[in-house]
Formats: sequence, C-alpha cells, structure tokens
Amino acid sequence: RKLLMGSDLQWEFERGRLTEEEFRASLSERVQHEFELDALRKAASDIFEAHDEIEPVLRGLKQNNYRLVLLSNTSISHFNWIQQRFSILEHFDDFTVSYEADAIKPEPGIYHRALSMIQCEPHECFYTDDISEYVEAGRTYGLQAEVFQNAETLKTHLQERDVRFE
Repeated sequence: RKLLMGSDLQWEFERGRLTEEEFRASLSERVQHEFELDALRKAASDIFEAHDEIEPVLRGLKQNNYRLVLLSNTSISHFNWIQQRFSILEHFDDFTVSYEADAIKPEPGIYHRALSMIQCEPHECFYTDDISEYVEAGRTYGLQAEVFQNAETLKTHLQERDVRFE
C-alpha cells in the first residue's frame, strides 16, 4: 500500500486509464512479484470501514428531496468493494468517480462533471471532503464547501445553510 500511495500508477488507475488487470500487471512488474487479482483487490480495499453515523444525515437529506452526488477519487476496485459491502452508496442519486471521469480532484474536469450531474448552479451546491485542498478547489468552482471532520460538524455546516436533514 505504501508503495502505491500517491504514485503515478495509483493515479493512472484512479483515472480509469488502466484496467484492473493492467494495474495488477504493472504493479507486479514494478515490484517484481506476481500478484493475484483477487488478493490485490482485497489488500487494496480492506482499508474501508463503515461510518454509520453519516447514514442518518444522508437519509434525512433524501427525505427532504435533496439530490446527492458522490464525488470521489477512486478506482473501480475500491468502488466495487464499497458497493458490495456497505449500504452508504444507496443514498446517492449519482456518482462522479475519477475512474469514469478520467480526472481526479482537484482537477477542474471532475468538478464540472459532478456539477452537470447534480443539475444545479455551483452556488446552490454544498460540497464536503476530508481533504482541504479539494475543498479549496471546490470553492474556486463556486461551490459552498467545507472540510468534512465527522457527522456532527457536517450537521452544523448544513444547519448554517438552513439545509433540512431531519
């Protein structure tokens, strides 16, 4: 995992420029060790855990007819892993994922794609991310944006904007 974090190989995979098999072959060649695809998927994806405290907020937003679009730098392996194991993605209307967008945050293309999916003006959208650089980028594109810390701070940010989620 340490070998990959922030590497060109990781970013190419998360941009969707490499298939899972191409990624596996490139990584195997780079470290001179043959990885099995299923083992690699598991090793790369077992970092994720459920954050149950956020789901009631998402449910409440949906009950109040807010449109939710996930914006994520992720690979197809990670996305499929999460989709198979956690229910959080069920709350979203659409997904802007880097491996489909051929762009990663903080690049403009991925934000523009998310905005076209959400179907509203940037100033009407609230965006939260746990990486402050991505939040700053979102603000430059006109989004109302705050750094995600936990469910309680998210609730505060939503309440400050008179967004109903209960």
